[in-house]
Amino acid sequence: MANVMRDRLIVGLDVADIRQAEKLVQELGDTISFYKIGYQLLFAGGLEFARELKEANKKVFLDMKLLDIDNTIKSAVENIVKLGVDMLTVHAYPKAMRAAVSAAKGSNLCLLGVTVLTSMDDDDLKAAGYFDDAKTLVLKRAKDARSAGMGGIVASAAEARALREVIGPDMALVTPGIRPKGVDKGDQKRVMSPKEAIEAGASHLVVARPIIKADNPLEAARKILDEMKEA
Repeated sequence: MANVMRDRLIVGLDVADIRQAEKLVQELGDTISFYKIGYQLLFAGGLEFARELKEANKKVFLDMKLLDIDNTIKSAVENIVKLGVDMLTVHAYPKAMRAAVSAAKGSNLCLLGVTVLTSMDDDDLKAAGYFDDAKTLVLKRAKDARSAGMGGIVASAAEARALREVIGPDMALVTPGIRPKGVDKGDQKRVMSPKEAIEAGASHLVVARPIIKADNPLEAARKILDEMKEA
């Protein structure tokens, strides 16, 4: 069970530079096998660091949230496949997802459709010009992701139970916005605890600040794994 949960916890390397990322990975050691590299680290040598993580037998989630014209998406994904990373995010727009799926065909890359960011609530969506509330839009985009042949979706754990009815048991359901008991929400608005997220149907949990900002990141990661195992 411990190894199973270890493969389902993704630590977000939301740090300023490679030196900090290397220090964190070394400190977490064998406890953590899966890391997310997002925009902050991408623009500080993150792609090369992704290669290093793969060489160290770690799994890598490249959080790029791609959205562009079809040909650009296709060309980008073709090159990302060559990196050998395990997961990649694409905004859950049907044409973008179809282009990404076409480019990744035959590879082991798991493409994830980003539904609605966990930092957004109904008021934020209204301000952005959407008529649907968060849950409705998430479910619509999940259906589009399934139809496009994506490997999974990214969504708040708050919608996980309803999403499993839409995407079935096999697609990955990756949930950011995870906050252990007693930890501040920060700028996240739709959050859940690790135990609640697993019970709701999440396949992977993405956790950054509660681990990387902790006085003892290794202890924080172990506590989250323990909460996951309670489910």
